[in-house]
Amino acid sequence: MRKFNHKVILALLTIGVFTSSCDSYLEEENNTSLSVEVASAYPETFDQLVATVYERARETTTHYTSDLYYALEDLGTDIVTRGSAITGTSDLNDYVDFNSLNWAVGVYWGNQYSVISAANIVVDNADVIDNIDANKKTIGIAEAKFFRALSYFNLVENYGGVPLVLNQVTSASTDYTRAGEEQVYTQIVQDLQDALDGVPTTAGAYGRITKDAVRHFMSKVLLTRGYKSFASSTDFTDAAALAETVIANHPLVSSFASLVSIDNQRNSEVIFSYLFGNNSVSRGWGNSKHMMYKFRFFDYPGLTRTVKGLDPMPTPFFYSLFDDADERAEATYTREIYATEDYVGTVNGADVNVPAGDLAIFFPKTVWTQAEIDAVPYAVINPGTYFTNDGVTPVHYPQFVKFDDPKVPFAQPDQSSQGERDMVIMRSGEAYLIAAEARLESGNADIAANLLTTLRSRAGLTESVAEGDVDLDFILDERARELAGEANRWMDLKRTGKLIERTLLHNPHAALNNALAEKHLLRPIPQNEIDITAGSITQNPGY
Repeated sequence: MRKFNHKVILALLTIGVFTSSCDSYLEEENNTSLSVEVASAYPETFDQLVATVYERARETTTHYTSDLYYALEDLGTDIVTRGSAITGTSDLNDYVDFNSLNWAVGVYWGNQYSVISAANIVVDNADVIDNIDANKKTIGIAEAKFFRALSYFNLVENYGGVPLVLNQVTSASTDYTRAGEEQVYTQIVQDLQDALDGVPTTAGAYGRITKDAVRHFMSKVLLTRGYKSFASSTDFTDAAALAETVIANHPLVSSFASLVSIDNQRNSEVIFSYLFGNNSVSRGWGNSKHMMYKFRFFDYPGLTRTVKGLDPMPTPFFYSLFDDADERAEATYTREIYATEDYVGTVNGADVNVPAGDLAIFFPKTVWTQAEIDAVPYAVINPGTYFTNDGVTPVHYPQFVKFDDPKVPFAQPDQSSQGERDMVIMRSGEAYLIAAEARLESGNADIAANLLTTLRSRAGLTESVAEGDVDLDFILDERARELAGEANRWMDLKRTGKLIERTLLHNPHAALNNALAEKHLLRPIPQNEIDITAGSITQNPGY
């Protein structure tokens, strides 16, 4: 495994972060370092250890490492593919030559254990640090266990059984072995139960874990375990009950547009978010979601470099999922890109001046004729041509707006993204979908239909969902419409047994190469971990 420092160095945050007057968590700057041996005399040290757990979890979520983002979440699924022509091969998206040397799987593994290491330090040092308030200690340990559970869930779903490290590592060791999936799940559930017992109903500062955050995550863990051979007989019903408790406490925002508005980030629906803000030190790398699913639009006349997109793009299947009446479509992506500067366009062969603020690119829902295209000065990109090089960009598509952060300056992907928006990690819109899936799997399709009807009605879809229409594909389609770019699509497809079927059906690059197979339901164990442990950490089958 990656070695952890045996001498713990603390990133100490200013004391103001932890006072009751603070509006939110992790908003102050890091300004000093002390060893535990020295810092244990100060009760504030414990707060700072807990803050380090939050910070590591946040930073490894907004990016894996420089120029590597979200690679093991949506890419290589039915709704997200690589942003290139439908030729060639890719390991992550197309599953061609996907092996233990892949950079992303190694970085992701290390990132999760980095969070686990920070959490273990909190748990193991809670009784070492002097004069900690008892309630503060209980909450801090519970928060650390929540994030430890989150990282182990990410590990076990991506890699299968992994080494269970539950204490601070104080000396170098290479004799790690993989615990079984069932054992890892048992630890995750135990950590979450401890977290539920320890965290408050209402956080003392915005951005800290609450009981509903634990319930929400526990519902997803139990839902996922419910499909496995070692499932508890009550996993699905327990998952539904937890999600429905969260739903009762977090009413849906009235419209999807209001939900994703930058002016309404902290609303009733939000259960937990990572916070960034405008402090250039405390926001770390910054929220990078505003860069998701955008192509090189700024290469077209009339458009400037306002945001640099990351490589992956939505599949045509994703856009096909939205009915005309579904208000989530317009709030999620745009078919109209407006000029940020004056430009010269062409109408029927004649040059025309187009002012800033007018259309620069348009993506119609149905194919325009060439005559219709020639009659307008802006670029028209028809459905069916998103992967066709038009001489300006090799790929182009209606791009996401749900995460837009317009005041953030342009940055390349290998630079700090500087996004200031809160990154919503849990909200009750997903709780409806977790509850619906759990109710379906426990034999209550009627309850699932009612939950889906309520969620869809918020999007302007007034027709009730029929009990007979509810199956896993219906729910997965609904998750795509509601949660694209928010929830881990790869895990959703794996959990429901639909990864291979739906990816090969709807991801054009994966379908081209037809390499996705059963072995890919787990990622390869990073080769470096196998080498360092002299093979005591074993590889997954097929790799």
